[in-house]
Amino acid sequence: MTLNADNGWMTGITKGKKLLADVGLFYSAAIWGSTFFIVKGALDNIDPVMMVAYRFLIAGVVLLPFLFYTKRNFFQNFKQGLVLSVILWLLYIPQTIGLEYTTASNSGFITGLFVLFVPIFQLTIFRRKPNLLEVIAACVSLGGLWILTGGLYDVNIGDILTLLAAVTYALHVLFSDKYIKSGADPFILSCQQFIFIGVFSLITGLVFDLPFTTGNLSVWWIILFLALFPTLSAFIIQLLAQKITAPLKVSLIFALEPVFAAVFAWTLGGETPILHRALGGLLIFLALIISGLPRQKLTKIRRTHG
Repeated sequence: MTLNADNGWMTGITKGKKLLADVGLFYSAAIWGSTFFIVKGALDNIDPVMMVAYRFLIAGVVLLPFLFYTKRNFFQNFKQGLVLSVILWLLYIPQTIGLEYTTASNSGFITGLFVLFVPIFQLTIFRRKPNLLEVIAACVSLGGLWILTGGLYDVNIGDILTLLAAVTYALHVLFSDKYIKSGADPFILSCQQFIFIGVFSLITGLVFDLPFTTGNLSVWWIILFLALFPTLSAFIIQLLAQKITAPLKVSLIFALEPVFAAVFAWTLGGETPILHRALGGLLIFLALIISGLPRQKLTKIRRTHG
């Protein structure tokens, strides 16, 4: 299989499987969107690097017995798992530290910039030129993100760290796509990422003499939630869905994170809905629709105006 949908890796995939993959990706975006305010509040009682260490180690330890039971080799595709782990570690550490210095809205918008980096890296690293509809969809999605989050205010060190997270976010989507479509096992890759990231973070804590304790025992309930849902379930679902979903569509669905964050705030958080944020969310959904338009229509448009 190859990265390019034009070369036929989508051939033979039923509409039902595509729909199931999309639903899974929507779930991942929703559960990640619910974590911004949770993580920011918990950072008052735990070091951000240690939060990353604990949530990923717990996820890995929970998944390991499944690998043993199904006779999967943890060290299979070791290099690929290590590459994804380093990329994902460089996503979560800067993003989590950045939340100590920036607002949740700034973090949401800057992280969402990965939608722009996906087509850029597709062109520069993977030598795949985005088509016109993909470029338009990315731009519409970015416009929606800007309206939804209010853009940037008072750029600080937290925002710069979060920008690094946006870059690595895009790389993770693309390299995951490459490895999964080349036949790598999503459960093994997930477990490798969880264990490696947890170990990397613990080593970082030892090197920099970071506090390993929490200021509040209730934080452990938050860590357990983060480990089982936004980490364990969401990343496995992402890799399973990427078997049949194009990377740009994955990135556009994941751009819904701040949309879901706003929805959770309006419902569970009791905040008053704000019209411009709803408009931003609608633009991101519009970007998804644009990205899904048949390419035959684009070809007809070009021929008509050619």
